Amino acid sequence: MAAPCGRMASRSFLTFLSTFTKTPARHKQCRFLNTTLCRASSRTQAVTERDDSPWTLMAAVCLQRLPVISADCTAIEAEFKQMLGKMELEKSLLSDHELQLLEDAERMSRKQGDDYDSDEEDSHRGQEIVLAQDLEDSWEQKLKTFEMAPRVRSEVDKDVTSVERCMADSLILLAEQQVGDEKLWLLPQTQWQEGETLRQTAERALASLPDAAAFKATFLGNAPCGVYKYKLPRAVRTEGSAGMKVFFFKAVLAERGAPAAATAATGGPFMWLKRSELERHLKPAYMRKVEQFSLGL
Repeated sequence: MAAPCGRMASRSFLTFLSTFTKTPARHKQCRFLNTTLCRASSRTQAVTERDDSPWTLMAAVCLQRLPVISADCTAIEAEFKQMLGKMELEKSLLSDHELQLLEDAERMSRKQGDDYDSDEEDSHRGQEIVLAQDLEDSWEQKLKTFEMAPRVRSEVDKDVTSVERCMADSLILLAEQQVGDEKLWLLPQTQWQEGETLRQTAERALASLPDAAAFKATFLGNAPCGVYKYKLPRAVRTEGSAGMKVFFFKAVLAERGAPAAATAATGGPFMWLKRSELERHLKPAYMRKVEQFSLGL
């Protein structure tokens, strides 16, 4: 009878020890289960909050046409440029054309001397000798017929619908958007749709403009560069739609298409404006937000 009792005692003791060895694994399973439930509940709560949010998500694109020609030099820039030109002229070596001028002048002086020997020109017999001065005269004639393109075109620069205006400045595209019962000048924007990223929404906003083929843009990243929140007018505001949250994306015009003036007749007007001209068309709060990420080039 002692042996069975000993076996039962040893089994109970081993069972008691096994509970301590299995406890950490059970705790890990419990912690994993609790974490999974918490994450699931947080996602559900986030979706619910998003569905119940009174703010409508929007994406807008700040499309800029970078300067095409260099800007005019200021007074100090012109003076500094002139000083650099003098320094470069003083330290530079003679060019091939300048060496040919010196060689031609030396040959002419030898011809006028009493000890001139005509046999020195035997190597050039049968060849037409072109002096450096003759080349300069021909270049002067070509320069007189060359006409430089004007830097300032008053008629084109006044047309705010043309992408060819103000070639020395950076321009920003504004489009007329319907906000409630009124039309406002804003950066091209549209409402976010389920299943797309905010950048895709911004690309769609640009593609929805009339004659969108003329706007071949290069987006500068996938993340928004700014956000602006505004409330709708009280006349159109509801409990489910109190206002808009607009996420801005930056883009540059990669290729200029046809002049944008032809699209004004399609019912979707837009303008190409310099940064100094935006204040006339944008509201102050919206303007301050655009100034933070627009490229001042």
